[in-house]
Amino acid sequence: MTPDAIVVGAGIAGLVATHELVLAGKSVLLLDQENRNNLGGQAFWSLGGLFLVDSPEQRRMGIKDSPELALQDWLGSAGFDRLEDEDVWGERWAKAYVEWAATEKRDYLHALGLRLLPLVGWAERGGTAEGHGNSVPRFHLTWGTGPEVVRVFAEPVLEGEQKGLVELGLRHRVDELVVEDGAVVGVRGAILAPDDDLPRGEKSSREEVDTFELRAPAVIVTSGGIGHNYDLIRKHWPTDRLGPAPEHLIAGVPAHVDGRMLQISEDAGAAIVNRDRLWAYTEGIHNWDPIWPDHGIRILPGPSSLWLDATGHRLPAPCFPGFDTMGTMKAILAGGHDYSWFVLTQKVIEKEFALSGSEQNPDITGKDVKFLLRSRLAKGAPGPVEAFKEHGEDFVVADTIEDLVAGMNKIARGPELDVEQVRRLVEARDRELGNEFSKDLQLMAIANARRSRTDKLVRVAKPHAFLDPDNGPLIAVRLNILTRKTLGGLQTDLDSRVLDTSGTTIPGLYAAGEVAGFGGGGVHGYNALEGTFLGGCIFSGRAAGRAVAAG
Repeated sequence: MTPDAIVVGAGIAGLVATHELVLAGKSVLLLDQENRNNLGGQAFWSLGGLFLVDSPEQRRMGIKDSPELALQDWLGSAGFDRLEDEDVWGERWAKAYVEWAATEKRDYLHALGLRLLPLVGWAERGGTAEGHGNSVPRFHLTWGTGPEVVRVFAEPVLEGEQKGLVELGLRHRVDELVVEDGAVVGVRGAILAPDDDLPRGEKSSREEVDTFELRAPAVIVTSGGIGHNYDLIRKHWPTDRLGPAPEHLIAGVPAHVDGRMLQISEDAGAAIVNRDRLWAYTEGIHNWDPIWPDHGIRILPGPSSLWLDATGHRLPAPCFPGFDTMGTMKAILAGGHDYSWFVLTQKVIEKEFALSGSEQNPDITGKDVKFLLRSRLAKGAPGPVEAFKEHGEDFVVADTIEDLVAGMNKIARGPELDVEQVRRLVEARDRELGNEFSKDLQLMAIANARRSRTDKLVRVAKPHAFLDPDNGPLIAVRLNILTRKTLGGLQTDLDSRVLDTSGTTIPGLYAAGEVAGFGGGGVHGYNALEGTFLGGCIFSGRAAGRAVAAG
């Protein structure tokens, strides 16, 4: 094949770009260093959350949203402060994306067959009107989670393969962009040893068996971020803003998410901006049944757990579960340790704990209504949560505060906790429940959360005394720093054309998805609103595919 375009990376952004090219009748060579089982990349493992504005699902739940409010939230979270250079395109992408999320996005996905659950979640709730966070629930969960998002784009790409418009160059690792007369005209790299039977996500061989050089009028880089490259993460960790880089990290993405194409693109003249912006989670737990090395899972918490730092002190407001990821990261690392603790009860874990990832939500992933109702409405926590509670190395379960703290001290990586100090914190919290008033900002936030129909029905436990045995047992969870997304990357214009350091487009070179900071080299700025990563890949991949198709 002599294709119209080469797409480097078969994650969701690459699939979307390829889909758009196929729609336009263009031929595509889609390259990836992994095997066919990994089509869709990290999107497959995701919960499938999507950021939508003023959607039918929101309106049915009584949520009043608007593009103006959403843009206020986005810009307040992003905190763009490099508008003369690094943020100039990120801000433009942000405005374009919020508009798309309020207009065409839902219809675009619906036409492909994607459907949403009727309950809208509230992620990254923030703390002030003009600052970080979602003012209203906007987290729309895909019926089928990440695999369904992958399916609706992979199927038309595979149909294109059957028609001869798409060729999949799998186990092809790109090592160089071919540049001639200032334009990108192709790629060079190594063919890796076949591993067709290796399951999705498992670490693959890097044995080289041959080399290749391939050419096309356009190259679209959609290779993802640096989420499993600990060296790069620590190198670019914003110590001045968040504190020291964590010594102990667990990975929310497979081993092949290495960020190699960033340097390769920079060597070809591309501008990389906002290297110091990343998205790591503070609520990571070690996977007791791992797929890739250092496999971590994120707890998606409701707001009720008491959050303590490694020394046993309560984190300051608004560092409550689900409110401000980066603000909480800073508070945790300020104590000189890279882990923290949730303290909660069985009643809290039953209603508030969800685990991020398609494999941790088999009822929604499998689109099984009966299984969903049985698992979510039955007594006890959902099966995957109970499995972590039983087998996970980060969980402690006890009937008394003395036994709970003793168990926490057994797995602590830092200072020994004082049982009397922890007891005082829990008792003080419990006393605030004696009447309907409270000065405790977390309890006030819980009351506000329960005004949301979704939260009251399925997400936020009714406030209760943690030390009342009827609400037990007590549970503690050691929380680790979990790597996930790269918020900076290749700077692009609104057509996903890659820019050089002077701001000029590089002929023939495009980028989309996480490698481009989800668009413009940093559409999220310093903070993300959640439900925005998949959508950013889709939006930027769509822009790249359409731009190349238009010539």
